[in-house]
Amino acid sequence: MKVLFTGETWATQETHLKGFDSVDLCRVEMDPAKVAFDAIQNSGIEVEHMAGHLVHYQFPETAEELKQYDAVIISDVGSNTFLLNPLMMFKGVRKPNRLQSIVEYVNQGGGLIMFGGYLSFSGIENKARYAMSPLANALPVTMLNYDDRVENPEGVVPRILIKNHPVLSGLEELEWPWFLGYNKIKAKAEAQEIAVIGQEDTFMAGLEYGKGRTFAFASDCAPHWGADLTVWSGYQKLLSNIIKWVARKI
Repeated sequence: MKVLFTGETWATQETHLKGFDSVDLCRVEMDPAKVAFDAIQNSGIEVEHMAGHLVHYQFPETAEELKQYDAVIISDVGSNTFLLNPLMMFKGVRKPNRLQSIVEYVNQGGGLIMFGGYLSFSGIENKARYAMSPLANALPVTMLNYDDRVENPEGVVPRILIKNHPVLSGLEELEWPWFLGYNKIKAKAEAQEIAVIGQEDTFMAGLEYGKGRTFAFASDCAPHWGADLTVWSGYQKLLSNIIKWVARKI
């Protein structure tokens, strides 16, 4: 199996004030992706990671190109990054709609997973904007057209609805970790709502779409919302199960 994992990285610019002087420091934060990347890889699945700042340059443009992967994961990288190809944006060159290509890829048998975060689903200030994208049809959930974050600094634990779902195989006896927040989404009528969180908002949902499958996970698969998840004993197994389910391996 081979998956393409996009996102869970960001660039940081800081200004350090030291008396009269200031120093600007810049860096790319890769650690949040590494914890998920390592968990997937250690489960025996080949994973190619594409950092968020590389997606609009390097993400495949067609469904045919995506067929080399059993599944595509989008995690904390907004729709603009896929849609606004630099050649189109700055040189006026027509380019394929890569989100529509993902839908075609799923329709032809591919798997798609979206994990939550500040730039997933609708996201902070609706900047992720997936509700207004082609993925709105393929994902198993309906999304808001405004900021969808539900912040839970006290921690909130999901409640399982379908205990025998394949993505929960091997996790039945474990106590679930807490999450510091999530994206407010709602499972479509035709989807499987596997778990809920908070005020009965959807936490996990899966959907048969064409010949493929899609999956929505309402919170982070990495810190900060998912800080407790990453040290949970079932973390690696859960990620592996989700990928295998959308790829029709379980």
